[in-house]
Amino acid sequence: MFQALAKTLFGSANDRYVKSLEKIVNRINALEPQMEALSEEELRGQTEKFRQKLAQGETLDDILPEAFATVREASKRVLGMRHFDVQMVGGIVLHRGEIAEMRTGEGKTLVATLATYLNAIEGKGVHVVTVNDYLASRDAEWMGRIHEFLGLTVGVIVPNIPEHQRRDAYAADITYGTNNEFGFDYLRDNMKHERSQMVHRPFNYAIVDEVDSILIDEARTPLIISGPTEDKSELYVSIDEIVKGIDPEWYDADEKSKNVSLTEDGVEEVEKLLQQAGLLETDNLYDVENTQVVHHLDQALKANVMFKRDIDYIVKDDKVVIIDEFTGRMMDGRRWSNGLHQAVEAKEGVKIEPENQTLASITFQNYFRMYPKLSGMTGTAATEAAEFWDIYKLNVVEIPTNLPVQRIDEEDEFYKNTQDKFQAIAKAIKEKYDTGQPVLVGTVSIEKSELLSEYLNREGVKHAVLNARFHEMEAHIVAQAGRLGAVTIATNMAGRGTDIQLGGNVDFRVEDELRDMPEGPERDAAVDRIKQEVAEERQKVRDVGGLFVLATERHESRRIDNQLRGRSGRQGDPGLSRFYLCLEDDLLRIFGPDTLFSKMMNANLADGEAIGSKWLSKAIETAQKKVEARNYDMRKQVVEYDNVMNDQRKVIYEQRAEIMDSEAVDDVVVDMRHDAINAMVGTACPPGSYPEQWDVDGLKEKALDILGIEVPLHEWMEEDSVEPDMIEERLVGLADEKIGAKMAEGDENVWRQVEKSVLLGRLDHYWKEHLATLDALRQVIFLRAYAQKQPINEYKQEAFGLFESMLEGIREDVTRILMNSQLRLAEPPPSALPELPSFLTGHIDPLTGSDNSNDGDGSDTRAALFGALAGSPVAAAGPGGAEGDDPYAGMNVSRNAPCPCGSGNKYKHCHGSA
Repeated sequence: MFQALAKTLFGSANDRYVKSLEKIVNRINALEPQMEALSEEELRGQTEKFRQKLAQGETLDDILPEAFATVREASKRVLGMRHFDVQMVGGIVLHRGEIAEMRTGEGKTLVATLATYLNAIEGKGVHVVTVNDYLASRDAEWMGRIHEFLGLTVGVIVPNIPEHQRRDAYAADITYGTNNEFGFDYLRDNMKHERSQMVHRPFNYAIVDEVDSILIDEARTPLIISGPTEDKSELYVSIDEIVKGIDPEWYDADEKSKNVSLTEDGVEEVEKLLQQAGLLETDNLYDVENTQVVHHLDQALKANVMFKRDIDYIVKDDKVVIIDEFTGRMMDGRRWSNGLHQAVEAKEGVKIEPENQTLASITFQNYFRMYPKLSGMTGTAATEAAEFWDIYKLNVVEIPTNLPVQRIDEEDEFYKNTQDKFQAIAKAIKEKYDTGQPVLVGTVSIEKSELLSEYLNREGVKHAVLNARFHEMEAHIVAQAGRLGAVTIATNMAGRGTDIQLGGNVDFRVEDELRDMPEGPERDAAVDRIKQEVAEERQKVRDVGGLFVLATERHESRRIDNQLRGRSGRQGDPGLSRFYLCLEDDLLRIFGPDTLFSKMMNANLADGEAIGSKWLSKAIETAQKKVEARNYDMRKQVVEYDNVMNDQRKVIYEQRAEIMDSEAVDDVVVDMRHDAINAMVGTACPPGSYPEQWDVDGLKEKALDILGIEVPLHEWMEEDSVEPDMIEERLVGLADEKIGAKMAEGDENVWRQVEKSVLLGRLDHYWKEHLATLDALRQVIFLRAYAQKQPINEYKQEAFGLFESMLEGIREDVTRILMNSQLRLAEPPPSALPELPSFLTGHIDPLTGSDNSNDGDGSDTRAALFGALAGSPVAAAGPGGAEGDDPYAGMNVSRNAPCPCGSGNKYKHCHGSA
């Protein structure tokens, strides 16, 4: 109570912070007459003037008022758009490395130009991150006109552009692109073999548009670059044979989670079987050396016990095809991950396709935390403010609207079942449709959109259905969702980033209707006619109540609901929003069928009857908070595990960069050779042991294997006062002498290149294998919880041990290859390094389930992928086949999306297979 009273008297901390920024806004406004008096040449010259000020010691904060005033004036002249005062506040918040929460329709895209321009003046590069390729291209072209007018360069990153264009785009002052493209480019850069091949510059500053979608929703799953592994068919078959002979009493099966775990007796029996088959490296099944075997054993158990033929999958044309558990449809082309699909193939005796192995991966949390300065903007961030601060150290600032919000938010309506609810929704839409009031219907899934579409067809209501698949087409439809009588059904995220203007959007109508009309008086007259029609229609829509936003159920996140609501009532327009719920909604099922809430609903509601209550709405909000907290915990766990890998990733990537930048790596190679010899001697001659206890024969074999030297160890042992240090010193001397002789035989520069190539090649190989081992470890580490141990702490400890083993393996392997290699006397002509092929990239959207990674078709890249890793100049085939054979090649259609031609087949099996 006292908090509410204090807030009424003094305002919230957010209000006071925003108010404190008014002084800066007043200074910007005071400069407006001065800017208006400048000629175009003088206004363009402001950029160089600012650079000189920075060179003289002034800071970005010092030049902020004048820079913002310059951008406002440039925007007026180039785009005919003047920044509002609240947009200036938003620009200051972005520049300070915070999140600006601004309602839908408040012009966030224009706000970004302020902070973007100011920070780009330094020339260190600014990244503007968007949620899809369409928005990246649109904003780069639209807002880029302001920056180019002021003398800055603008680049845009979209999938499938050539490497040289990508490098040029990153070299620009301002680079627009999607979160996936920026992240994948970072991973690809750290797989290249020459600094000149890399596209990223050092990280400086990023502005993330729709920051909640990118840093919260999409952060549930990491970005992964993968490629096919070596053939493990025999291992799958061997383990499958063992699993088929396991007694059901040896394992516990949990059908709800589809997990199978061995009992204590089962572990002992299976260990014996695996040892007989020669598959265990040590006697204990759960030793870290057996991590891969445990992983494959778990997957084989799941495949044989939990996955049923003709229920979970079918066998068709000698292939295992997954059956969708909800629709019963075949999901041709989809495969279970982590080796489960291969385990099912082994079970059924069909051809085992190779697994995709992780070659590089990173979470968005760890990617974006590499930027020294990060900011974001969205319409809905306040509900996730705690997570933004905990994970990214980003403060959320709520920016007031330019005009007061006129939208009416009605109470939720509750129904007993889905049929009653959808009938009521269809009736409500029909009523608004008859009056001409535009309706935007938000659904949580594509299936619900199609179901509602059937109901509206029965009512005779014309409507459009969107499902967040083809971003450019949906932007054109969403932009006209505010026209008189328009009814648009969309998943909650579809068309995000596109404003819904009452009466329609002039620019989109001009583009759609006058695309083929040449410039001239006739076109100008047509544009004026469209503007007049839109203005008249806007008034009619305002008169019937503005845009009606109708949601078919609550999302698990309040933020998504607020995002949908916020599409109505932009810039002081009238509007209406209402949510429809029923007991069968996913969120309401969290309450369970036997709760008091459910009993009340079933007992007191007749069929088709609705109930509205503030208490029920509050109960729903409480459920949403619980789900949000659970999702936060899941994301936090993803970060915790990736943090372990991130520390190792930084070490490896820094080492790679140093190797690439070095003219010669002989000092590193020498250290590795000496360390490898030290480890050999230390293993064979443990400290504190007597000479007769030493493994002399083992050391001799090791020296021959790694160093390629026949060492007279038995002769040395006959000498008096023999010590391990003496043996190590002599081995080092022999190895150095052998390398010196090799260098004397050939060209020293050639040898240095060989050292560098071997070092990078082995580093990449071992890092790839290390990632695969960590993936497998992650799958089984939760079992340690049964021993009252913290899985994350166990993971950290095991991962550290594995990392040390990896470094030891790299030292030995590099030493072995260089000591045993033979240099050719004739130097081959230098060949250009091959461009990296289009790796298989993966990032599954957690909300829609669609693959947002814009990957090419892996079938064309596999040979090129491993040819490049092996150093052979294999040319990589472009993704999706020849562009000339595919009319949709430029649309960046996801491989698993329906083909735009309307055939009903997936794109990769239709035009995308060309």
